[in-house]
Amino acid sequence: MKIVAAEVFVTCPGRNFVTLKVTTDEGIVGLGDATLNGRELSVASYLRDHLCPQLIGRDAHRIEDIWQFFYKGAYWRRGPVTMSAISAIDMALWDIKAKAAGMPLYQLLGGASREGVMVYCHTTGHSIDEVLDDYARHKEMGFKAIRVQCGVPGMKTTYGMAKGKGQAYEPATKGQWPEEQLWSTEKYLDFTPQLFAAVREKFGFNEHLLHDMHHRLTPIEAARFGKSIEDYRLFWMEDPTPAENQACFRLIRQHTVTPIAVGEVFNSIWDCKQLIEEQLIDYIRTTITHAGGITGMRRIADFASLYQVRTGSHGPSDLSPVCMAAALHFDLWVPNFGVQEYMGYSEQMLEVFPHSWTFDNGYMHPGEKPGLGIEFDEKLAAKYPYEPAYLPVARLEDGTLWNW
Repeated sequence: MKIVAAEVFVTCPGRNFVTLKVTTDEGIVGLGDATLNGRELSVASYLRDHLCPQLIGRDAHRIEDIWQFFYKGAYWRRGPVTMSAISAIDMALWDIKAKAAGMPLYQLLGGASREGVMVYCHTTGHSIDEVLDDYARHKEMGFKAIRVQCGVPGMKTTYGMAKGKGQAYEPATKGQWPEEQLWSTEKYLDFTPQLFAAVREKFGFNEHLLHDMHHRLTPIEAARFGKSIEDYRLFWMEDPTPAENQACFRLIRQHTVTPIAVGEVFNSIWDCKQLIEEQLIDYIRTTITHAGGITGMRRIADFASLYQVRTGSHGPSDLSPVCMAAALHFDLWVPNFGVQEYMGYSEQMLEVFPHSWTFDNGYMHPGEKPGLGIEFDEKLAAKYPYEPAYLPVARLEDGTLWNW
């Protein structure tokens, strides 16, 4: 089965998505997601100008060989642009292979390891009371795992806080320049344990409680924070400190038993190796769109399983519904699954990407359609052209640039 076309689409039905469409001589179409928030055009160009022409004429079934060709053959390995492009190709080829086999992708991978995929939602508010209201709303929807983020007194902006009451969290700002936000570690450390105390006091311990620190703390600050919140039994604290210095997680481990989740910015198994091998984390957050597609994620998950590290894939709405569809198939199959992030999508996004997944009482299922179970409406997508948008940057109160 030969590849006869590979097309790249950039569309913005509320936010920018990069979609790859691969077509074979048998008329089977596969979809892949190459979205890289704030760098969408870079990935689209790399795909369109360099990789897509080299796909034409190849056997669509030779997924591993094609993956290795674009990874090893380019010489300039890894990095978010390269790996997002490879991920999209890999995703599309697995979509094609599963459709050719007449089965949903999770069956082709080896079948279901569970009945459904536990997903966690985002709750947010400018005050603890607002967060509690949002938490109650999501609890009523059936979510079993809930992330909480809250505005911090004395700080105008805080990571994870929606721009309006009742709105979903959207960090990117449209325009040619990123928003600058102020950050105070001291205020955050003093206030945030009160948030967890309020949640547990009102709702108890029935739901899994998650929190994202978004790379903001130093190792010793992360250790202090993790120890201070142990009584609230968090499911995880996410990205407590920048993960480039992976040895520093040893210090955090020495001081707290709060579980740690890291990896949403990782692009390959090599980024994960030390953290997993030394058992410095409990959940690996790599995603199918940025870490080499299904093929790359299988390697990472298989390696993590040797050390009892579970998956907890990144899954906000800046990854397209194509990625979410692929992730749900992967999650349903992978033995060492932990949880899947799910922020949801707007109606206009889902009109562009008709899907077969379902949500029921805190669990999702990818559906039984062959392949990924998702489609792409090109005509509708064309009505939503690309719009420049960038993630914020953070500065300390004295003006020092900090980790956003």
